[in-house]
Amino acid sequence: MELTKLTALELGAAIKKGEVSVKEAAQAALDAVAAQNKELNAFITVTSERALNRAEKLQAGVKDAESPLYGVPMAIKDNICTRGVKTSCASKILGDFAPPYDASVVERLADMGAVSLGKLNMDEFAMGSTSETSFYGPVRNPWDLERAPGGSSGGAAAAVSAGLGWYAIGSDTGGSIRQPASYCGVTGMKPTYGTVSRYGLIAYASSLDQIGPLCRDAADCAAILDVLQGRDPKDGTSLDGQYGNLLGSLTGDVQGFKIGLPVDCYGDGLDGEVRASVLAAADVLRARGAEVVELSFPVMEYVVPAYYIIAAAEASSNLSRFDGVKYGWRAEGYESLDGLYRKTRTQGFGSEVKRRILLGTFVLSSGYYDAYYRKALQIKAVVKDAFDKAFHQCDMLLTPVAPATAPKLGESLSNPLQMYLSDVYTVPVNLAGLPGLSMPCGFDSKGLPIGAQLIGPHFGEGRLLNAAHAFQLDTDYHKRTPKGGDPA
Repeated sequence: MELTKLTALELGAAIKKGEVSVKEAAQAALDAVAAQNKELNAFITVTSERALNRAEKLQAGVKDAESPLYGVPMAIKDNICTRGVKTSCASKILGDFAPPYDASVVERLADMGAVSLGKLNMDEFAMGSTSETSFYGPVRNPWDLERAPGGSSGGAAAAVSAGLGWYAIGSDTGGSIRQPASYCGVTGMKPTYGTVSRYGLIAYASSLDQIGPLCRDAADCAAILDVLQGRDPKDGTSLDGQYGNLLGSLTGDVQGFKIGLPVDCYGDGLDGEVRASVLAAADVLRARGAEVVELSFPVMEYVVPAYYIIAAAEASSNLSRFDGVKYGWRAEGYESLDGLYRKTRTQGFGSEVKRRILLGTFVLSSGYYDAYYRKALQIKAVVKDAFDKAFHQCDMLLTPVAPATAPKLGESLSNPLQMYLSDVYTVPVNLAGLPGLSMPCGFDSKGLPIGAQLIGPHFGEGRLLNAAHAFQLDTDYHKRTPKGGDPA
């Protein structure tokens, strides 16, 4: 049994049956990390001893375990707080900061019986679309080491794709789960805003951030969200809801589903091979009984500028706490408190983070607030209204995740505007607070994965997961691995 090719649910079942121990699973993952992380740079911190000790303790509870993911090793993006384990947001300014508490999602995973392997590399403070802005160096795509894995959850996507753990927990502000999932050939989901607690997530843009899973397939995503979703009294934005059993509701039956194709998402700027693969995914779902209809979504030209204005404005506020005084790294050689602030932030933040802080401060400043930030909020409301109208015509939308497949390392950093435009299909979901899912739907002529995005109404996770599950019952794209590309 080649453990690293199993899905999280398959490994959980093998552990439950006694076919493999929790420690054996953890050791297999750690061996894979030791063999591949030097070239992939997917992990910032590997907690080997902690993971093996945890695995030994969990083994005694296997027979009584209720979760199908009990004992399954996983990893966590480095902007999610973990008690006593370095949490750096891939930034110099946080240094070796080890939080005194766990994020709520980390607590829920621990209660369920998860084994954490460590913390995953990312774009600094989640600001980027390629995982190249990290202070710890760029993450590399396991399908082609000269290409980016996407971002900001690039370490999470690369790790799952390469078999360095069976699932990962990331965050999504404007596509930061879905876009790297697409580039790395895994399944990733951004849930409805408020359904998963953000307590312990180091904020980039608080009104847009959402925690979610990256894994091999839709069934794994459903099982993980069953653990993560739910009201949290420590997060005032978390929502009460009748979440139900997402995993148990996966039937693969999409008979009568109406799937909308927004024609505005299939025009100029979209790579031809990406377009063909996403439309082929629509054909697979049509063959299973879904109805596919075209519709208009005319706000696409406004979503990227509105998103970056809102995100940068919130970032400028959220990142003001990093000043070299309270915690994290502190510069040396200052002569005043103001000098401490200036020198620490100048040396501690990377160029992309400083660019977004400056943009956010500008759009919030006197004389420009109404011209930029208020208009961006108005566009956000228009985007929500456009989705509401779309969901009166269909049950979900099917779009590309990104205009093209994974770019070469360095291409996006040399052209930040192009990097921002690569988020055009994903940022509307965050502006409207909706659930969105990326699933592998093909490969281009260079052998790079292509992802299709399913978008649903608020609390529509079950509908999206069932459609993705139906697609994956009839295809094997999600089973292919970077080493050879054959189905596992």
